Amino acid sequence: MTTYIVTGAGPVGWTVAEQLAARGDSVRILTRSGSGPDHPLIERRRVDVSDAALLASAIAGASAIFHCVHGSSYSADTWKRELPTAEAVVLEAAGRQGAVVVFPESLYSYSHPESVMTEDSERSAAGGKRGVRTALLAARAASSTDTVSVVASDFFGPRVRMAHAGERMVPAVLGGKRIQVIGNPDAPHSFTYVPDLAAAMIAAADLPRTRNRVLHAPTLPALTQRALAEAVATTAGIGAPRLTGTPGRLVRALGVVMPSMRELGELSYQFDRPFVLDSSASERVLGLSPTPLDTAVAETVQWWRGEPAAA
Repeated sequence: MTTYIVTGAGPVGWTVAEQLAARGDSVRILTRSGSGPDHPLIERRRVDVSDAALLASAIAGASAIFHCVHGSSYSADTWKRELPTAEAVVLEAAGRQGAVVVFPESLYSYSHPESVMTEDSERSAAGGKRGVRTALLAARAASSTDTVSVVASDFFGPRVRMAHAGERMVPAVLGGKRIQVIGNPDAPHSFTYVPDLAAAMIAAADLPRTRNRVLHAPTLPALTQRALAEAVATTAGIGAPRLTGTPGRLVRALGVVMPSMRELGELSYQFDRPFVLDSSASERVLGLSPTPLDTAVAETVQWWRGEPAAA
């Protein structure tokens, strides 16, 4: 039995912990609240991972750390204040322990998102949240600790709430409500099923050690926001959703007076035009493939139907 550390119990950390335990590994999940899956192989501890002393004790005996902590709010200022410090502490502690650190990563840092994004694409975007992600990747590259960053596109799946294909879409489809999406609802867009990201992170931890590896999570060919919403409706056995889009320029204009829209507007370029991730090279390395869309959507709908928000 191998011991693994998971930091954070959001949809990624929770799913990683569940998958590790399901294959018989011992998991220690670290959160400030002590939350996490209830499983005999999962130990839940209250630990602030930015506290070096607490973290050093908590990761003893672990062979890998899955660092799945997110910022406390979706803003560049919060990310700058919280994320680099926590990652630096984790990298240093993991290096002393001899553990690899596996990170879930976004496409924010990719310099040319108008092109199909591969593992070899340039990642040097500047400014705002994009610049924060670029800086985090640079810090991992400069660290002497072995790291793997597993890049995913927008999430969907069980436990995915705060996402374009989460609470902004699925409960509305299930409730027969009109959906207002950001950008062009018919622009091709890659969506990553969270269990596929978790499986890729676990497989990446088992690869031969190397400095600063970047892989892509297995991701289905790009579809559109409309196609994904219609797949949810078809699976749920209800009529096609009424769906309209809000152009990115309007979201950015609203951001002048609405901070929440400002944060969304910064990344609205992802939905105004094709935004496509290619994971084929990483799938070969990892020996994985994305979950078929009908299966992924069925599992997503089943989870949401058990949530009060979907009623």
